[in-house]
Amino acid sequence: MTTKIFKNFSEIATLQTAHHKDGRRLLADDLDIIKNASIVFNNEEILWVGEDRNLPEEYLDVMSIEMSGKSCLPEIVDCHTHVVFGGDRSKEYSMRLDGATYEEIANAGGGILNSMKGTNSLSRNELLKIAQQRIKAIKAYGVGTIEIKSGYGLNFEKEYEISHIIHDLKNIFRPDVQIINTFMAAHAVPKEYSSSYEYMKEVVLPLLDRLAEENILDCVDIFHENNYFSEEDVISLFERAKRLNIPVKMHADEFNDNKGAILATRFEALSADHLLATGTDGIEALKNSKTVATLLPGTGFFLGKSQANARAMLDAGVKVAIASDFNPGSCHCDNLVMIASLAAPTYKMNRTELWSAITLNAAHALGLRNQGALIKGMKPRFSIFNTDSIDRITYNWGKNLSI
Repeated sequence: MTTKIFKNFSEIATLQTAHHKDGRRLLADDLDIIKNASIVFNNEEILWVGEDRNLPEEYLDVMSIEMSGKSCLPEIVDCHTHVVFGGDRSKEYSMRLDGATYEEIANAGGGILNSMKGTNSLSRNELLKIAQQRIKAIKAYGVGTIEIKSGYGLNFEKEYEISHIIHDLKNIFRPDVQIINTFMAAHAVPKEYSSSYEYMKEVVLPLLDRLAEENILDCVDIFHENNYFSEEDVISLFERAKRLNIPVKMHADEFNDNKGAILATRFEALSADHLLATGTDGIEALKNSKTVATLLPGTGFFLGKSQANARAMLDAGVKVAIASDFNPGSCHCDNLVMIASLAAPTYKMNRTELWSAITLNAAHALGLRNQGALIKGMKPRFSIFNTDSIDRITYNWGKNLSI
């Protein structure tokens, strides 16, 4: 197995202390920055990280790549996206600026069901090609792991197709980009079904069974919200997923405090996402669980809604991640680094909380416990930036410094 050295970075942030703290109650110094640092690794694991002058003798003859003037962090992870979709919803954004609510737009034929029409109008090859372009753009920001949810087909055949498109994308981009395939046919209820129960019974559950037999899914997700999917729907889906040994995630408390965060922790979900309306009892449940609170600030910005109470979560000891929620309707922005940099002052995050939210904790939100810190034995997945200071990455909003 080939050993490699990236030599003489201006700065490497290892997040070693953050890793030891399980991503909770982080202090600014827990970023653990090493200056004039090198990293030794092979295809499977990190072998050594430290100051270049302390490079062990056993590695002195290994061919190295010079990284002076550059900075390195654990790989950036976008742990919540909806990359595979068709259609355009720019008109809805203008409607929202003119005062229409998300619910009013949905009732007028917009929303997720609008994207369903656009997605179903495209062939598998067309959707695959568009998704490849989007992933290349996301990768260019320094993101190396991307979770992709299905959920814009909303019928048995198209949802089956989208799950296979995501599987194709995983194979196309491996190993440069690590893709997580999340089944989310329970995204909205098409109008031809009289209830969420009927849609779950006829589409979601039987399709999950079929895809589970093909062994291509990494996670299962559902939109728990008024007029979308009920607690009973969540329970039926999560119990089925548990029998199939597939981890679960949940869209929770986005518009209303429906106790979704509490429900997610009951099922030991990998993450509860959105959480704009989560109350103190939900925060209490999250802090006592392994469930990651995945915040999606871009959605709050895009919809003009109040943000999640991130500071209360962080102070309580909740493990907090940030993701882009890139999608056609409620956050048409694919730049996670920019979104997180914009959100951090609003959330009153320190710099380690910010970086951990898009590296270590974001990896844990996908069940990836062997990445997110640059320490011996972890997977060699890191993001490299063309700057001698990590501070400049988040300081320059919207400027891409990734190499």
